[in-house]
Amino acid sequence: MTKPPPTPPPAEELAVLDRELVRLDARRSQLLARRSYLLTVLHPPAPHAWAATTTTTTRPTEASSPSVQNVLLALGGVLLTIAAIAFTLVSWGYMGIGGRAAVLAVVTSAALVTPMALLRRGLRSTAEAVAALALVLLVLDTYALYAVTLPEVSGFAYTAWAAALLAALWAGYGLALRKLRGPLPAAVVAAQLPLLLWSANGAAADAAPAPSLAWALLGTAALDVVLAIWGTRTAVRVTATVGAALAGGLAVLLGVFESIVAEGLADAAEPGALLTVAAALALLGAWRVRAASRIGSVVGGLALIAGLGGLIAAAVPSDWAAPAYLLGAIALFAVALVPALRARPPREVLWGLMAASGVVHVLALLSVLPLIALQLTGPLSVLPRIWAGPPADARWALGGDGEYANTNWAAAALTSIMLAGVLLGFARWAAEHLSAGTRPGAADEPPKAGGAGTPRKSAAGLLSRPDQSAVAGGAATALIWAVLVMVPSVADAGYALAVGWQLALTVAMLALVLRPEPIARRLPTAAAVALMCGVVGALSTTALALSTRAATFTVLGVLFTAFIVITIGSRAGLGVRSITGCAAVVWGTALLGAAAAAGDLALHQTAVVIVAVPAVVALLTARLGSHPIAVPLECTGALAGVLALLLATGQLPTLALVLALSGVIAAGTAIRTERRSTAGWLAAALFILATWVRLAASDVQVPEAYTLPVTLPALAVGALRRRRDPGTSSWTAYGPGLAATMVPSLFAVWGAGDWLRPLVLGIAALAVTLVGARLRLQAPLALGGTVLTLVALHELAPYVVQALDALPRWLPPALAGLLLLAVGATYEQRLREARRMRESLGRMR
Repeated sequence: MTKPPPTPPPAEELAVLDRELVRLDARRSQLLARRSYLLTVLHPPAPHAWAATTTTTTRPTEASSPSVQNVLLALGGVLLTIAAIAFTLVSWGYMGIGGRAAVLAVVTSAALVTPMALLRRGLRSTAEAVAALALVLLVLDTYALYAVTLPEVSGFAYTAWAAALLAALWAGYGLALRKLRGPLPAAVVAAQLPLLLWSANGAAADAAPAPSLAWALLGTAALDVVLAIWGTRTAVRVTATVGAALAGGLAVLLGVFESIVAEGLADAAEPGALLTVAAALALLGAWRVRAASRIGSVVGGLALIAGLGGLIAAAVPSDWAAPAYLLGAIALFAVALVPALRARPPREVLWGLMAASGVVHVLALLSVLPLIALQLTGPLSVLPRIWAGPPADARWALGGDGEYANTNWAAAALTSIMLAGVLLGFARWAAEHLSAGTRPGAADEPPKAGGAGTPRKSAAGLLSRPDQSAVAGGAATALIWAVLVMVPSVADAGYALAVGWQLALTVAMLALVLRPEPIARRLPTAAAVALMCGVVGALSTTALALSTRAATFTVLGVLFTAFIVITIGSRAGLGVRSITGCAAVVWGTALLGAAAAAGDLALHQTAVVIVAVPAVVALLTARLGSHPIAVPLECTGALAGVLALLLATGQLPTLALVLALSGVIAAGTAIRTERRSTAGWLAAALFILATWVRLAASDVQVPEAYTLPVTLPALAVGALRRRRDPGTSSWTAYGPGLAATMVPSLFAVWGAGDWLRPLVLGIAALAVTLVGARLRLQAPLALGGTVLTLVALHELAPYVVQALDALPRWLPPALAGLLLLAVGATYEQRLREARRMRESLGRMR
């Protein structure tokens, strides 16, 4: 028995198939080319008389044949329609009743029947144009009938019945002639009018039974939804979808408005029912019409929330509306996220429901955020009147002269509690479903056999990202803290109780940072949020306590101690301890400032007290060494030093003292190797500034008194650097120090008329020049020689001017000419000497 040939590997078999297909395509192209040639031989083109004179190239057409045809048909239909309108409006009254009836019967019947014959001949576009004309003629016929025979009938009522009849006729006509595309969408457009006109007729005639405008819109939208779902043609479904969106959207808006202005549960019942029905229609359309899934589900969700929330809001006082509507949003969100959704709606519908609920949640949050911000920042209003006495109660402590005494803080607190509960529930739900990515038992399902459709994803697939549980938990923690912050205002507590409560709450939030592990297991971001809330609460509590002296010292002392304890004993990371350490420095500074204010010290005297803060920080960071927390502490201590300088600016002697003390602190910090490069320069600058400020305070005007304290240390530092690094340039080592004194003194010499300063400066410049020449240093030689020359010129200038006045006017030009001649004669020798001098200077350092 022979064995079957071995099957080649898939890759080799695929390559063989590709080659065979290429060969077949090439053979097919050859056969098609041969077929075209044979057809040309069998059926040659007819000769033309002008064939010999015309060229073979043809111009490209600018419009296709169907386009030209459609334009011509459209223009013809428009012209016929205009003629029909003109005939109806102008010539109608000149004909008798028989003539009118004949014209109506003949023209309209002909326009309706003609498309049938045209369709049998295959002239579909022409049939469409004639059918459109027939529809226009029907409208004109109904108008003419009303104008002549039924003028006493209400216009709204007649138009409503006429629109309904025309919609039915057009629908039947379109179903009878299925090849026509225009009549059925036109019937849908006409169907938008009957209920609306019926409602308008009822509003015009008080006794006429008719639905309200909102219900009429909703009924029209219901018809459109039915057509959009079960319509058999795309044009009908699209037209119905647009109509449903417009009519349904207007109905929902009217229902929401009526629900908001309702004055009681009875008044809110009808708009609630209307919104419920609208939500059902929107969700039905979203479920069955894929193109409208998202927008329809969002509108349906919002309508449900508005209906349920409106009923609840009508039964409670008006300032409780926010929690009422939020309750409806929570119910919808819970339904959307329930693990056992049997109906299993499409993913887009779930997304829309969650989006609608999320919109209401965001609006509720925006409604309470101003009150939360007021609760935190309102105590800042006491800053212009610190220690002026306690306010009447917790609400008066927010400022505004009692403006917020009647605010419904309870409703804001309830709204915040509800939002926090939703966030906590969602955080737990998301954490449970993160591992699988979808709900257990509700994974993405492929379409069943024999059915068409798209896979439906669960609700978890929409929102289950790894960070969402943590974000929701952190937001819930912040909202719970905000609710607790509002407790004194909700209870209208007294001032002392409000301060005590805020202080205890702040310390409790900070205490969560000490041992963050237990709460971090459930809410990973809770510790960071607690620290943020604690710091913000500390600021708010401090501002609240500024009304009385006792409250100020109590709050500052407790918070200062709490921040120190957390910095030392917290198990959190370095970032948390850096924040609390800096906060401890800030509140320690505030405590010292309060103590100075209690001692009736002036601002510049308080500055001397505040300098103790950077000093203590410098000692503490010296113990910490290169610990990462040292840098933030030093920066915060430096800010305290800047505050001290600002407080001392009003008194120059005190400012000089503060600068000197700050220089001592910086010099002590410069002892540490890792801070030497930064703190050393800072210490020198502070000492120099202290000297200058002290001299200015003593009304010292001599510039050397300001510059010599800079020159002498600079020269000493330059000498040390030259000793350590002999290759250092003299300009780097000695240039800044020498210029610091000699340049200002030179300007003083040229601006003053005394003899002592030029003498002393000249002697000093001569000494510097000689030292530079002796040590072969470029900077002292150049600076000293330049200053000496300028001082000599300054002293010689009066005599030169006097001598020039005594000389004849022709002598200076003559001397200048002789000088030029002498220079020109010895130019080459001078260049050689200048080159030797430059080389000599270049060998100096």
